[in-house]
Amino acid sequence: MKEFIKGLDLSESFFNECALPLLQKHYPDLRYTAALIGWGSDVLGYDDAASTDHCWGPRFMLYLRDEDDCMKREIYDMFAENLPHEHRGFSTHFTSDGHEDGVRGMNLFTEGKLKPFIEIVALEEYVGGWHIGISDLANISDLDWLTLSEHRLLGITSGKIFKDDLGLKERLEHIRFYPENIRLYLIASNWRLISKEEAFVKRCANVGDEIGSALICGRIAERLMRLAFLYCKKYAPYSKWFGTAFSRLPISDDLKNALLKAVTASDIETRENEIIRAQLLTVDLHNKTGITEFIDVEIDDDFLRRGIKSIHAYKIANTVQAKLKGTGLEKYPLIGSFNGVAEMNDLWDFLPLMRKAKAIYE
Repeated sequence: MKEFIKGLDLSESFFNECALPLLQKHYPDLRYTAALIGWGSDVLGYDDAASTDHCWGPRFMLYLRDEDDCMKREIYDMFAENLPHEHRGFSTHFTSDGHEDGVRGMNLFTEGKLKPFIEIVALEEYVGGWHIGISDLANISDLDWLTLSEHRLLGITSGKIFKDDLGLKERLEHIRFYPENIRLYLIASNWRLISKEEAFVKRCANVGDEIGSALICGRIAERLMRLAFLYCKKYAPYSKWFGTAFSRLPISDDLKNALLKAVTASDIETRENEIIRAQLLTVDLHNKTGITEFIDVEIDDDFLRRGIKSIHAYKIANTVQAKLKGTGLEKYPLIGSFNGVAEMNDLWDFLPLMRKAKAIYE
């Protein structure tokens, strides 16, 4: 069995050692950007040996100028005819055989013309058409920010650029993270959404609805995790890597442990106490950022005189929302973005639907 190597390292060496010399030989005057960004566990650095079964291996993207777009087929054929059949023990030939939806995987191939996993596309087509849907990254509107896929934003700003004649790295600096007003809006929204359900963890359990109590606790936990990403100024990935990415955030282990205990609790006392503790620790995280004045939060042990614990999370939401006064987001409902709703990938991956989502805020 071949020794596993991180896909990003494999692809970088594949480009530098195999593809770059061919480009220098056959197209010495070509200006382009080469990178591994956009999508894939290898781009995010979460890949392991199990990742090698599909859409993983020696691969990269080659971005061209619009005027060179007509050369895509020619350049791809040059790679197919001249690249080695293996790189560091991994096949450079990819097929869709045996994989769902045409997903490509490495396939051992020793003779003939390769099918390398090299995506060649005009840079403007990729940024403005395929991935983000907006070409002018320096002037994204508030509504566009709220309807962009957070996972896609993470992907296009992750990975590595190997060669950058077209200045992609500089353009991506505009979307390294949400603008501050968008960040504040999303923080306020998550606290508001928590406030709507924070009393229900205990209330559901009181009427014998254990599954309802656990589900609501899980939703609040996810909101708190999303807040942690926002406070750390990190994009959150979609569900498969959400917990993994959260575990790597530079926050206290106390908060991580409280959330884990809350969502795995088998009794209501532990579930309620730990989710409340997680909320308090997230307020501490909020106060450490200094984005608002210090918020002093205490536990209300008898919410609505029902023996339910609450921190009245709406107060935090209101404090943050006040910072939006005078901005275009001042009157937006505190509903967050579609990225805060688990498994809305079909919406994120279909740009026309994403654009229609703007109507919810208007």
